[in-house]
Amino acid sequence: MDRPNYITPAGYTALRQEYEALFAVERPKLVDTIAWAAGNGDRSENGDYIYGRKRLREIDRRLGWLSKRMKAAKVIAPSRQEDRSKVWFGATVTIADEDDNERVLTLVGDDEADAGQGRVGWNAPLVRALRGASVGDLRRVTLPAGEREYEVMAITYPDR
Repeated sequence: MDRPNYITPAGYTALRQEYEALFAVERPKLVDTIAWAAGNGDRSENGDYIYGRKRLREIDRRLGWLSKRMKAAKVIAPSRQEDRSKVWFGATVTIADEDDNERVLTLVGDDEADAGQGRVGWNAPLVRALRGASVGDLRRVTLPAGEREYEVMAITYPDR
């Protein structure tokens, strides 16, 4: 990995819970189903066996990905941010575009981003443009819809 995988404590916990649920619950059940299906005879036309093997590969792939992401994770608590006057990881930022349309964004790790909830990944183009900005700064960013300019209206962090 060429850049750190920043993540909030809550985001890391979510990755860990998904890993544990897949490894300790779903995978063992699936292995039992596959073993049962294999004991039923002809595997070439056995849907439980074929689907089970396919799903097992998907789970193993996801477990590998989660494991790599957790090993590379650098957990950062936004509440411990010392320079609260600038936009850094974990900040909740209010920005306004040229038409005075305001948006509220929370800067989180790429693995926990959810644009519908206003949680934008640390390496997203908009966030890269906002990094280090202070209230009142103008930042220009090239988005798929074209180039836009945003003004930073407010910056907040969780309480310590």
